[in-house]
Amino acid sequence: MRSATRVTVASFGTLAGLAGIEHGIGEILQGNRAPAGLVIQSWPDAEFFRILNGEPALTIVPNLRLTGILAIGVSLLFLVWTTVFVQRKYGGVVLMLLSLILLLVGGGFGPPLLGVILGLVATRINAPLARAHTVLSPDLLRWLSALWPWSLTAGVMAWLFLMPGSLLIHAFVGMTNPDWMVTIAMLAAFSLLFTTIVTGFARDLQRQTGALHVRPGSGQGVGSEISSRSS
Repeated sequence: MRSATRVTVASFGTLAGLAGIEHGIGEILQGNRAPAGLVIQSWPDAEFFRILNGEPALTIVPNLRLTGILAIGVSLLFLVWTTVFVQRKYGGVVLMLLSLILLLVGGGFGPPLLGVILGLVATRINAPLARAHTVLSPDLLRWLSALWPWSLTAGVMAWLFLMPGSLLIHAFVGMTNPDWMVTIAMLAAFSLLFTTIVTGFARDLQRQTGALHVRPGSGQGVGSEISSRSS
């Protein structure tokens, strides 16, 4: 069974990878020309992206079309890694390295930042968490564990509302001052991201220390759990 931490990294990592691809498409459409500087806009002339200031990005590549191609290529590698290989020994480190490369080739600022955060979290996918049991009470641990799937769902929805949800609302409804909507959506997205990380750790901790959390009256303890496994 996949750990909650791995599912968290894969879910939010998929969103970051798709956002990087979106940046790359906008850069390719700008044609075979040199950028005005290191900081560019992925969609400078698109009214749809106006409330996000044209989707700023950074590139060290002296050609916008090549920048977009590299952004899409690195984003695809990012997607594959975060969903298939991130649980490996150096999976988190590689994810952070891909995030840095994505930053330098036009993948925007948000996707690489999200990738670095997820890379740090991924370093704990296979790490023992039992010591945290001494800090969290069993009731709090169970509550946080039960909260994880709800937090994950709300977190993914918040990121989707930030992009493309807020843009779609502005495009179809129209708002004279949409900055507040983008700000609230961003705060909600990052808040729910960190809540999902914490509750994911709690869920994995409960799974790791399941033998220590026996329901009252069950007549089982650590010894009986070990015996049942050995039989």
